[in-house]
Amino acid sequence: MSASDNRAGIWLMVAGVAAFTLQDGLSRYLAGEYTVWFSIMLRYWFFAAFVLVMALRRPEGFRAAVSLKRPGLHFGRAVLHVSEILVIVLSFTLIGLINTHAVFQICPLLVAALAGPVLGEKVSRAQWLAIGAGFCGILLILRPGSDLFSSLALLPLLAALLFALYTVLTRLATREEGAFVAFFWSGILGAGLMTLGGVWFWEPMPASHWGLTLANGAVAILANWLIIRCYSKAEANVVQPFAYLQLVFVTLMGVLVFHEPVQPMTLAGAGVIVLAGLSTLIRVRPGQSGT
Repeated sequence: MSASDNRAGIWLMVAGVAAFTLQDGLSRYLAGEYTVWFSIMLRYWFFAAFVLVMALRRPEGFRAAVSLKRPGLHFGRAVLHVSEILVIVLSFTLIGLINTHAVFQICPLLVAALAGPVLGEKVSRAQWLAIGAGFCGILLILRPGSDLFSSLALLPLLAALLFALYTVLTRLATREEGAFVAFFWSGILGAGLMTLGGVWFWEPMPASHWGLTLANGAVAILANWLIIRCYSKAEANVVQPFAYLQLVFVTLMGVLVFHEPVQPMTLAGAGVIVLAGLSTLIRVRPGQSGT
């Protein structure tokens, strides 16, 4: 890929993580006003509609675009993804956006750790050291005496583990099937699972909240589209470091919109985790693509 493609990819990644931050803020607000099940169910309906439209526009045709080889694997992925979203949005409402995302930054390191036993990939000694450093960052955030030194801190850790498992299973699925198949069935199966649980929590909403719900769905679609375009334009090892900007955007939203406090040690711990995560990405020389 050319330098101009990589530059375009970087800007798409920045826009994508900004959109995901807005989505998290809307999800936090709506889940605080209603139940997590209900608010996430509505968001999944938008996600399902989005992937259906994309599937209908695929050049190979709808049936070929969504054909499954391993339905059990995709169902497991959908369960993990739904569970992760429920847990992390619940965490937003209980410990805030900033604290949740500070701990959630451990996720890429968990993916690296799981890649060995699940995918059979070699995890180098340097990567294991980075993973250990990331958990030291977690200890800084969850230190005794801090506001997060409680069982509630397990929520973002659990969400990170669930998403890491979802990520490695997605990589496993895409070895035999296209990336779109994995994306499509995450939306369709996820919407079905959320509807089975969320419909029992249905609540009437005023028009203003329906507007926010529509905005949440639209932003979710935009964020996913931006990330898809990002990875189609640029090399993953070039754009992935810019995904960590979400922690900056989330901190700004948490402080300015939700008036969340910022603890210096929380930021320090998050910084350690981010640096550890970035170190695992420095495996491909500039101008080369990873294999």
